[in-house]
Amino acid sequence: MAATKPLFMLPIIPSPTSDSIGKIECTTPSLNVYLLTFTSPPDNRLLTCFCQVLLLALDIIEFSHPPGVVITTSGLPKFYSNGLDLEHARSTKGFFSDSLYAVFKRFLTYPMPTIALVNGHAFAGGFMLAMYHDYRIFNPSRGFLCVNELEFGVPLLPPMSSIFRQKLDPSIYRTVVLEAHRWNGKQALDAKIVDGLGGMEEALGFVEARKLTGKGKTGVYGALKREMYKETMAYIDEADSNIQLGSSQGDEEVRRKEDGERRVNDWKNSALSPKL
Repeated sequence: MAATKPLFMLPIIPSPTSDSIGKIECTTPSLNVYLLTFTSPPDNRLLTCFCQVLLLALDIIEFSHPPGVVITTSGLPKFYSNGLDLEHARSTKGFFSDSLYAVFKRFLTYPMPTIALVNGHAFAGGFMLAMYHDYRIFNPSRGFLCVNELEFGVPLLPPMSSIFRQKLDPSIYRTVVLEAHRWNGKQALDAKIVDGLGGMEEALGFVEARKLTGKGKTGVYGALKREMYKETMAYIDEADSNIQLGSSQGDEEVRRKEDGERRVNDWKNSALSPKL
């Protein structure tokens, strides 16, 4: 692998009075290839502090360096990202619109190619984060990709689900969401969830083969992606920041259940009542 040149390092700090819980470091393994390595033990949860530092890192690259390619990966060998911390997501005002969806939108419209180099497990929000990149290279021998909300009873909000619907074959989308399937490297490649298998060397080879470092030079790359994924963009732009993950009983769902239970009770009462 090519020698890396450090550009900057950003600490991940939960609050002004807290100690750092990790960092995001930017290096350049090749000319105009920006590698963002996030290390936030134990499993790179998508906390507000993590998302905000990742947004800053993307800003620094875009506004301080020539166009190229952004690759993200984890400094933790076991996890790319284990997704959201549900308690944090539910209790932090504006988390979805200001942090999580802001990161999703930034990658979806980023003005240069992005690659998720998934070195380990990417579950739930971590899998979504990888899907919001333009390309994915996955470790062939370690980790699974999985949307496991089904297993713990949490619905997918529109910006979380639509990215899979837009980027995957419908039958694969169904298996991802409704079966909570755990995809290993070979399965993910066969299903076209990822674009290749390997590590940093393979990712750099992928960049070179597709001449990706030059794709952002004309300044239209982000606009093309915004149009390409306009369904998902609309969901992000319209997202209600007050929606709380884990509540499957919004007003409409409550009414549906109440009406259904009433109809069943009416039917039971009718069936049990004496027939004239």
